[in-house]
Amino acid sequence: MKHSTLSEPVVPDRDTRQASIRGWKRTCPNCGKGPLLQGYLKVRDTCAVCGEALHHHRADDGPAWLTILIAGHLMAPLMLFVFEMWRPEGWMMAVGFSAVFTVLALYLLPRIKGGFVGFQWAKRLHGFGNPG
Repeated sequence: MKHSTLSEPVVPDRDTRQASIRGWKRTCPNCGKGPLLQGYLKVRDTCAVCGEALHHHRADDGPAWLTILIAGHLMAPLMLFVFEMWRPEGWMMAVGFSAVFTVLALYLLPRIKGGFVGFQWAKRLHGFGNPG
């Protein structure tokens, strides 16, 4: 809990872990019940259940960057393993791993974006802490 000064009211801390997990699940970081996203990646302006304002988020390129970083680090050892074990043709590896990478990235991207929004909400970044 933040300490109050004469000009600043006491503001309770928010659980960062819980908010990030709720974001990963693509639910509202405040109540955990309402949907966070409207469509594939569009964050709702407000939660349909609790009314929490969600339009303050500034995820920008962070989720895409982290998605590529994670998927790339998962795929690189897998590609090396497959190549060393079975020695498939180059075109087979390119097609196969491109498809796997695409599916993995499409799975991770909205979840990571939700985690970013949940983290920002919990830390009161970009206007999430402003009353009204």
